[in-house]
Amino acid sequence: MEHLPVEVIGNILSWLGGARDVVIASATCRKWREASRKHLHTLAFNSNDLPPYRDITPKQLEILITQTIFQTTGLQGLSILMDDVDEFSASTVIAWLMYTRETLRRLFYNVRTSPNVNILEICGRQKLETLALAHNSITGVEPNFQRFPCLKSLSLSHVSISALDLSLLLTACPKLESLELVNLEIAMSDAQVTVELSCPTLKSIYVEAISLDKFMLEADSIERLHLRDCALELFELIGIGTLKYFKIDDVSVIHLDIGETIDNLEVVDVSNFTIIWPKFYQMISRSSKLRKLRLWDVAFDDEDEVVDLETIAVCFPQLKHLALSYELRDGVMHYGLQGSSNLENMMVLELGWTVINDLFSHWVEELLKRCPNLRKMIIFGSVSEVKSHEECQILANFTSSIVQLMRKYMNVEVHFEFE
Repeated sequence: MEHLPVEVIGNILSWLGGARDVVIASATCRKWREASRKHLHTLAFNSNDLPPYRDITPKQLEILITQTIFQTTGLQGLSILMDDVDEFSASTVIAWLMYTRETLRRLFYNVRTSPNVNILEICGRQKLETLALAHNSITGVEPNFQRFPCLKSLSLSHVSISALDLSLLLTACPKLESLELVNLEIAMSDAQVTVELSCPTLKSIYVEAISLDKFMLEADSIERLHLRDCALELFELIGIGTLKYFKIDDVSVIHLDIGETIDNLEVVDVSNFTIIWPKFYQMISRSSKLRKLRLWDVAFDDEDEVVDLETIAVCFPQLKHLALSYELRDGVMHYGLQGSSNLENMMVLELGWTVINDLFSHWVEELLKRCPNLRKMIIFGSVSEVKSHEECQILANFTSSIVQLMRKYMNVEVHFEFE
């Protein structure tokens, strides 16, 4: 170990992550102390990972963090996540940021201060590439002054911000590629809460736990869109057909528009969502490159609607992964499995039920017949603690049917997952 270059030791210490471990390791010898001072590039303080932090006062913790940070030179990554800590002094936190801002590339900041610290003003016009803010407030964004010329990833969680400031913040990030918005408190300027964002360089956006009337996003380079646990009247994506990954989970939306030119879609993942199948299919029907389609715990707006496998087989010839879980009803065999086209490229099949019935095993068998090159099948089920004799018999019949069925498909790997 004594022959290791001091720069390599600094890199090793940086991979430890937690500041407490770094301090302990740096006490090994003089060379390691030198590495922690001159060649440490990443430092993380997390109140959840370090129980001793909860046994000291915020003031004592401020002193410990200050001493640790001020012993370093050239930090590139700084993470200060203090979920379980009361307010810090704003002046102390500002001193940390002022000391590190010129070399900082990544900042993960979740610190409550009194008064609020303006991160944008302190870290703007620097070399920051990743910024994650939590439990903070942002007001009065000035794109010309609070500019982030190198920022590629921005995450805002439990942040209070107006729709206008959010739009201006994106304008201040000319190279932004990834955006996460989680449980934002959007300040209302009128009765209708509308967010309009424009970012030509944006490639990925994740939106969670947000309630809005209108959410409009203009992004000509967007490739990934993930909406989760949101309540929206209207969501509209304006782009030029670059979207490849679309996921929507437990979202209430009246009008959903992800653009007319979505020919490059490769993954569509919909769960805990009510869909109008003809309208939804029309939206994704031109995505001939689709490789994965997941419809999980979906409800149909019309009770007579089911997923039409014939249409899926014809329109998505490159489909390799299909996941279906919804309530099977009488007639599903006739309507859902009509036609004769096979899913030739299908490699993985995921099937699930909410309430099992005798139709399920027949449905599985018919799907297997349509997937001649299948390699793996995963069956998901829900089993309650108390079962009636009839329900137990249905489950037993299903088990027997699957055992007999899989003897015909020895080349298919089968997994069962129950909850």
